[in-house]
Amino acid sequence: MELLDSRRLTGPNILSARPGAIIDVALDPGETESFVAAWKDAARRMLAAVGWSDRTLRVRRVSGGASLGFDAPIDALYAATEINDWAFEAAASRLGDRPEPAFDAAADRISGLIEEESNQPLTALADAAHDHGVPVLTDDDRVSAGLGRFSRTWPVGEIPPPAEVPWDELGTIPVGLVTGTNGKTTTVRMAAAMAAAAGRIVGLSSTDRIVVDGRTLEEGDYAGPGGARAVLRDRRVEIAVLETARGGLLRRGVAVESAEACVITNVAADHLDDFGVRDLEALADIKWIVTSVLGTAGTAVLNAGDPRLVARATDLRCPVTWFGLDPAAIDAAFRDAGGDKAFVLEGDHLTQVTGHGRRPLIRAAEVPLTVGGAARHNVANCLAAMGLADALGVPMDAVLAAARGTTADANPGRCNVFRIRGASVIVDFAHNPDGVRALQSLAEGLGCPGRRLVMIGQAGDRGDHAIRLLALAACGLRPDRVLIKEMAHYARGRAEGEVASLLRDSFLASGLAGEQISHIMEERDAVREALAWLKPGDLAILLVHEDIAGVMALIGDLSADQDPGIATS
Repeated sequence: MELLDSRRLTGPNILSARPGAIIDVALDPGETESFVAAWKDAARRMLAAVGWSDRTLRVRRVSGGASLGFDAPIDALYAATEINDWAFEAAASRLGDRPEPAFDAAADRISGLIEEESNQPLTALADAAHDHGVPVLTDDDRVSAGLGRFSRTWPVGEIPPPAEVPWDELGTIPVGLVTGTNGKTTTVRMAAAMAAAAGRIVGLSSTDRIVVDGRTLEEGDYAGPGGARAVLRDRRVEIAVLETARGGLLRRGVAVESAEACVITNVAADHLDDFGVRDLEALADIKWIVTSVLGTAGTAVLNAGDPRLVARATDLRCPVTWFGLDPAAIDAAFRDAGGDKAFVLEGDHLTQVTGHGRRPLIRAAEVPLTVGGAARHNVANCLAAMGLADALGVPMDAVLAAARGTTADANPGRCNVFRIRGASVIVDFAHNPDGVRALQSLAEGLGCPGRRLVMIGQAGDRGDHAIRLLALAACGLRPDRVLIKEMAHYARGRAEGEVASLLRDSFLASGLAGEQISHIMEERDAVREALAWLKPGDLAILLVHEDIAGVMALIGDLSADQDPGIATS
């Protein structure tokens, strides 16, 4: 047995709708049940000793072990992790037939930590906020009551007494969450543009930035709870669209306890080598956490083409909006799981389906981000964004105006198409097999008769098999040349060249010759080589992950004299 991780859960999570503490434990199959029983006994004894007998223990059995935890007060989560750590040691000692770690000393120490961590002003504020129906967001440094334009934020050491809080000025704003394996960032950007077209001041957080009212406030990966809180504490924001990535859901849970809508774009193979996420069912469980904050009034916007989502939707108590490219899949989802509404591609029209019938909304070719309808994955992302915007109360005329008016320069690094010296260049963030396969229809739709180049790389936290599958998917793009880029920033424990070697071996095994494959250390150097290789009629597919802004600027600079443009049809 091995303790893999011990952490706080600050919001609704895989174990509970309440904050708490969790440990991930690697276990042999034969020892799982005996260890869980020993941990439960140890945890109950320590919880009782510190005055927390009312806590609920929770267990999630997974391939290779278990995740074990319990709910805890928001102002004592660090102490809660200490309880969990002690319970692990006690259970391990029992099964290992060795003395249990000192109980009385640990109980005294943890009781002291609880007292030290205790923040009575915070708990008083949280209790009063609950009585007023106002959400509270907390972190190590700040506490806020209300959301967006109806919020107030204080340093954690300067929380006012409830009587001094202007409760009549506090409240909520519409919040939409977007999760899934692929398409999250594009869906967030499109839905935010739709809300902005309705005249709303929109805040969004995503994999690459925080944006409020059309202006970038911070660049970086803000697809976790920290990014969400930054948006929801901005007093300009009238509506929030928040990318909610798998990592944040696992590490901390959902940033909010309530939301008006959520989107799950899809569930596909990615990060399947992480503890507790070894197959697609387990991954779907993680994505599904976002539905726990919808209550009965929020709307789940779900991909009708994903059988795991359809199966889980049968248990939802809230309205469901389906989206997808296949009308038959939409009809099947309604039949098998119910639902209230759908957005679907019928023929060449994005169409709304309600109990009153079907309403064609816009031709796919009229949406610039679909590149004339050739980028079918962006057709699906647009349908998802329509469903989310509709659920957030955005009028349909604003939804359609944004769909027509949002061009690729507002979606940098995602499905961008350039014309350079008579050749075509696709820049995309695809980083798993499904994402790469999604580019095939776009590559074919561009009608380039010449050679093809693929620039590819992968983060080191994927397993060997997942890396090989990525190369196999890239072979479906029929490359004549492959540039394998080193991704030092995302090495994540891998030695230099290790991932590149796995990719190269996979391309060789798929039939490419050694002289067709190059290994390049820097992403921008690989882009330069790709652009220098191009001739009229060729196609370069550049999978860009480390420096999207730099690569986009480089392409613009190198093509400035060639009348480059981001293709929109």
